[in-house]
Amino acid sequence: MKIERNLFNLLFSLFGGLLLVFVIAPVAGLLLSSGVEGLVEAAGDNEVRQSIGRTLLLAMLATMFFALLTVPFAWLVARRNFPFRRLLLAVINIPVVIPHSAAGIALLGVLSRENAFGRLAESIGISFVNNPLGIFMAMAFVSLPYLFNAALDGFAMVPEMYEKVARSMGAGNLRIFRTISLPLAGRSILSGMVMMWGRGMSEFGAIVIIAYHPMTTPVMIYERFTSFGLDYARPVTALFVLICLIVFVLLNILSRPGKHVGNR
Repeated sequence: MKIERNLFNLLFSLFGGLLLVFVIAPVAGLLLSSGVEGLVEAAGDNEVRQSIGRTLLLAMLATMFFALLTVPFAWLVARRNFPFRRLLLAVINIPVVIPHSAAGIALLGVLSRENAFGRLAESIGISFVNNPLGIFMAMAFVSLPYLFNAALDGFAMVPEMYEKVARSMGAGNLRIFRTISLPLAGRSILSGMVMMWGRGMSEFGAIVIIAYHPMTTPVMIYERFTSFGLDYARPVTALFVLICLIVFVLLNILSRPGKHVGNR
């Protein structure tokens, strides 16, 4: 039995090692091939700096704004049983399964001035096409399912007993949500926000259709690759990947899951 257990662990560790090599090798190769000189040169390019700053900021703003809508809705869905609940969950996850170029076309159909909503927005001075607002909307559309699903799972792990006891003592739903449900599901929600932010800033397909300009970094990488080739696009890519890795690791450490408080 001991030999079998050791072989079992060895085999599964081998699988894990292969997966790590599969993920790490391309990223490490990109950083090594760019070198320090290439990274410094890319960092000195004003267009690159503006593009990276714009990408990180818009993804963060999209995450924070839509968290205000997504988190309360996830609590409601976690706490209520209603007809077509599964259908609703499927609808929320549509952006995950459709091609993101298709998501861009779908969004453009709503946000362009060719339709009622776009014309209404234009009439009050709001434009989405080739505008940071369009980038904001595209990032949010493709990434909000990650936050919703994480928040839903987080609220599902909060024992309803706590909320029922608080309600029996006269606490209202808003107070229960603010003081019990939200803190206990906080790490799951924070983890979901990190995933939403990461997915938003990496988006290309939907953004390139709605707002080619001003350029986010994924769009800039595509333009430099198609216009000037791999050598010209590689340093920008390496710099963006390096910055994303640093921020992503830091945020993941902050949102590291703790022990579950229990199951319903």
